[in-house]
Amino acid sequence: MKKIGLISLGCAKNLVDSENILGLLQDDGYTIVNNVRDSDIVIVNTCGFIDASKKESITTIFEMIDKGKQVVVTGCLAQRYEKELTKEIPEATFIPIRSYNEFNKFLQKVDPSLSRCDGIDDHYRLISTGSYSAYLKIGEGCDNRCSYCAIPIIRGGFVSRPYEDIMEEAHKLADSGIKEIIVLQQDTTKYGIDRKQDGHNIVSLLKGLLAIKEFAYIRLLYLYPDEISDELIDLIASEKRLTPYFDVPIQHSEDHILKDMNRRGNKEFLKDLFTKIRNKVSTAILRTTVMVGFPGETEEDVDNLITFLQDIKFDHVGAFTYSREEGTRAYHFKPQISEKVKKQRLKRVMQAQQKISYQQNKKHIGEIMEGLIVGQENGYYLLRSYWNAPDDVDGKIFFKADKTLKEGNKVTVKIEDAFVYDLMGSYIEEKIQD
Repeated sequence: MKKIGLISLGCAKNLVDSENILGLLQDDGYTIVNNVRDSDIVIVNTCGFIDASKKESITTIFEMIDKGKQVVVTGCLAQRYEKELTKEIPEATFIPIRSYNEFNKFLQKVDPSLSRCDGIDDHYRLISTGSYSAYLKIGEGCDNRCSYCAIPIIRGGFVSRPYEDIMEEAHKLADSGIKEIIVLQQDTTKYGIDRKQDGHNIVSLLKGLLAIKEFAYIRLLYLYPDEISDELIDLIASEKRLTPYFDVPIQHSEDHILKDMNRRGNKEFLKDLFTKIRNKVSTAILRTTVMVGFPGETEEDVDNLITFLQDIKFDHVGAFTYSREEGTRAYHFKPQISEKVKKQRLKRVMQAQQKISYQQNKKHIGEIMEGLIVGQENGYYLLRSYWNAPDDVDGKIFFKADKTLKEGNKVTVKIEDAFVYDLMGSYIEEKIQD
């Protein structure tokens, strides 16, 4: 059987798909190699969300072809542009997302010795995030229909995974030694809305996960603002193992832009929401995503967005420029804004947020943080606490220790210094998991 390597591009949801693909291939008897240089076949699991990610995906595909590899392309790019890519890159084999249920049938084009025609299965994953941490995907697709977003075009409408299916996978993760799970979907707060007959929502799902005592930390990603209920906030406030981390993408602050984006809510609603969260959850970490350069945005709108960021004082902000995506309603909006102006606005927003982040980070000096060791860098250990998510959007927590520690250990660290994005601390003690 041939050796297979996989390159996973894009978001954490795509990474879970990659882990499912690897689980299938391992079950098929393939040798999985960490370095694609050693592989016969390379699977490139692509992202096709915005122009930058599409370019990265195409570049990676051609790099692998140039290295003489048999290339299989999966993921969002293969789903969105299968016909065009098959014509333009005949050297590669494309498996769109809609064909994952018969994955091996397509893989046989590359490896005729493969006799099975299985599809990928959520319950057979090769976890790539360490022996202590894993993502738990609770659904697929999105129904929010933001005017700029191609996700519904690529991934389809919102579909929740059955509660029992999720819990079965969660128990398997716990049995394998996972201490931290990160619950994700395109919109986790909407979980269960399409399966009302089951009687579950995001709150009841979290309560089910909390019943699994092996999980020391449970974190939610991607919360849609107007679907964050008081019940959810209160649950996070009351449960120590639920990380008080609120990842709430807002995209913008100005009402007319939010309306054109087809985003629900307005500036006052957002202000009230974040005030409520901080009042109810004293340790809350707020993260958001904002977009600049959306059609019709003015310099005054950017000024107001910066003022909004200064008022709310988000701990972490991801910012990006609007990408004009074919098939979306915003593709036809006018006036479109030049790339040069978009980049200038992005720079303004990020410079303003750097000052905010630094001030927020300084508040943690002297704090005792608990978390997991997630690696080492330049002679320091790296900590993941309630303050930072594992998707490389947030900063890092560095700390020194006078003893040898293992990745995945649960430790406490005292924060002693703060920087624009990162925190610096010192080791206090290793914690025994309850």
